[in-house]
Amino acid sequence: MSLLLQKKYVSSILFFILIGFFSCKKKKESTTEAFVAKEVKLKYAKGFSIKDLGMYKTLEIKSPWPNAETTFKYVLANYGDDRQADITISLPIKKIVVTSTTHLPALELLGVEQTLVGFPGTKYISSEKIRSRVDNGAIRELGKNEGINTEVLLELNPDLVVGFGIDGNNRSLDLIARAGIPVIFNGDWVEESPLAKAEWIKFFGVLYNKEKEADSIFNRIETEYLNAKKLAKNVKNRPTILSGAMHNDIWYLPNGTSTEAQLLRDANTDYLWNDSKGTGSLQLNFESVFMKAQDADIWLSPSNYSSLDKLKNASAHNAEFKAFKNKNIYTTNNTTGATGGVLYFELGMSRPDLVLKDLIKICHPELLTDYNLFFFKPLE
Repeated sequence: MSLLLQKKYVSSILFFILIGFFSCKKKKESTTEAFVAKEVKLKYAKGFSIKDLGMYKTLEIKSPWPNAETTFKYVLANYGDDRQADITISLPIKKIVVTSTTHLPALELLGVEQTLVGFPGTKYISSEKIRSRVDNGAIRELGKNEGINTEVLLELNPDLVVGFGIDGNNRSLDLIARAGIPVIFNGDWVEESPLAKAEWIKFFGVLYNKEKEADSIFNRIETEYLNAKKLAKNVKNRPTILSGAMHNDIWYLPNGTSTEAQLLRDANTDYLWNDSKGTGSLQLNFESVFMKAQDADIWLSPSNYSSLDKLKNASAHNAEFKAFKNKNIYTTNNTTGATGGVLYFELGMSRPDLVLKDLIKICHPELLTDYNLFFFKPLE
């Protein structure tokens, strides 16, 4: 082979080697880019976060209960490893146990209620779809959340148990976790705004590989909520609002930083304790409540009293409020499922748009003229 041909041959080899090198480098860079962690955007919720790492996702629970100092990290995948995670969970979930009625609407909204195999306190379930599964034996009774029947639960062998904790101390959930069944704490109820609580549907969305569906559902709820809020913004009449009722000489009512108070603000009402701050419910004596609210236009959520007579029998002083005399008292406790479960306690957190529309309908009857009350009913 001549020297010239040899040079051309070597040049050709080097050319193809360089092409191969840059091609491999480009593929490697593309592969690397595909696995860069991408955090799923949450608009309101602060208690959890989701990261998509391509081959698997991570779910971090930051506020499982009030003032929690512990966070939990989970890997969600059919494969993949993250040594910093507490638990690895295979997706999608085929069998699940949840422990609060507030978890049920997300399953139904996502169309995965058929994966629910056990629940503590099935008599409190209001959803017709899930109620029918209880009645036909597809969902087992698990006792109480504080003392779950672990024998039945272990027999069901679910892929996941979604629990909630007041302070992280739950022996039943600890036992279940030690038995090798993954347990995730859901902290939706700790969130500080109605839309933040509703956004926890995205927590369930990632468990079922239904992130897009969860986003779409939440976006519709958010839009309905914000449109209702906008509708009420410019009303001139802002009725004064009393809430709660007295038990054992203590009147319990929402503080001004609660989600209940925010709903009343967004409905453009004058909640009489709107300026109060703190955690949990306000606890006041009757005299202080009566002095401030005896002429309140509307009385909302008078605890578990189901009629005007029962409210009056509990204390004759209750009949002295203007709202009682005008029969302008509304409750959610009389809207129940087939076995007595209160629908508001199940669905209200997931559908703040319906709660807000109810409040607007009650407080500004000239608005939403074609809307019928969903959760609230007049106390009779």
